[in-house]
Amino acid sequence: MKNSLFTLIALFAIVVGCKPAPTLLPNVSGKAGEVLCVIEKADWDGALGESVRGVLEDEYPFLPVKEYRYTVTHVTHAGFEADMFRVHRNIVFFDINAKNNYPGTQIFQNKWAQPQCVLLVRASSQEQADSVFNADSQLIIGAIEQAERNRVIANTRRYENADVYPKVASVFGGSVHVPSGYKLRKITHDFAWIAYDRQHVTQGIFVYRLPVEGNDFDNEKIIARRNAVLKANVPGMLEGSYMITGEYWKPQTAFLKYKGQSFAETHGMWEVEGDYMGGPFVAHSFYSPDGSEIIVAEAWVYAPKYNKRQLLRQVESLLYSWEWKTE
Repeated sequence: MKNSLFTLIALFAIVVGCKPAPTLLPNVSGKAGEVLCVIEKADWDGALGESVRGVLEDEYPFLPVKEYRYTVTHVTHAGFEADMFRVHRNIVFFDINAKNNYPGTQIFQNKWAQPQCVLLVRASSQEQADSVFNADSQLIIGAIEQAERNRVIANTRRYENADVYPKVASVFGGSVHVPSGYKLRKITHDFAWIAYDRQHVTQGIFVYRLPVEGNDFDNEKIIARRNAVLKANVPGMLEGSYMITGEYWKPQTAFLKYKGQSFAETHGMWEVEGDYMGGPFVAHSFYSPDGSEIIVAEAWVYAPKYNKRQLLRQVESLLYSWEWKTE
């Protein structure tokens, strides 16, 4: 097994410091949200494995029922020699060797398949691997999340509903891209409603504009203005009902930057005033290119009979496809 491990590590070393010639790689395997950990059984059963599961199987935020962030499986280094494992979509590979003098985590794209994300965690001992993994946990989660988003966006571009983008962009100056199945249900001078409706499941996107008033990205102000917009534009099924922000889970706002675009990301739960409906949402709020107004792109899910982790991850990924029409 030791020789097999050295062979696998050598494959990683080839990548570092040189650019390989383009090759035709197989498509990745595994379902969205799955992560394969390559780690010896003793390490998996010990403190290191407990730490790995604690991070990768942490609770996915802002869902009404607890769901793991990822579906995690593991295989030993010897088992990883099988081609069926090497083509997995997301791989966390542990190289624990006393000769490892430079502990840390490296990210590799499309190592054995495409579009693949491989994270190599190097350490000289199980204890050091535990320390490295915990120190780099946000890097690891961020890389996997971005890989999952990129796959959704790539498939969206491949199977895009080409009617939606130009209609929304003509009003707001830009838009998300959406795949086939999504329809533009409503559009006015300041509000657009895009949705993919199936039986018992809706994945929706709102786009709306707000005036610049100062302190625009304060969490409470974001929610207050959101509630006003949704009350005016998103009626419920019952007379007098409308969508609002749920109060049981306090929404949270963080500030992020993606491809040069800074935005406020707000997570929370929506519900319907006067009815028993609800689900998770995530909103991106950002300035227009000339700074004259706030644009909000929001993703939400309604799926009372199903798990919502992957449904939310899919539609949230579309927010990252936002493109100004002048680009």
